[in-house]
Amino acid sequence: MSLRLTWGALVAMSLLTAALVAAGPGRPWLVAGVLLLAGLKSRLILRSYLELRQSPSWARGFDLVLALLLLAFAALALAG
Repeated sequence: MSLRLTWGALVAMSLLTAALVAAGPGRPWLVAGVLLLAGLKSRLILRSYLELRQSPSWARGFDLVLALLLLAFAALALAG
């Protein structure tokens, strides 16, 4: 994916996040949606801008850490 397409995807996901917050769904859906979009954006940044797509083993490691972090955030947000 070219950097222009990546940038466009990041802008689109940011607009989706704003639209989701403006729509005002229930807390579980809002948390899930925002964290899902944040995870996708993080993955795009890591793979495109930091070029982790060149190193699949490092990319998998970062994906695992990112997934665990987002799950922890979701658990904390939904518990409180």
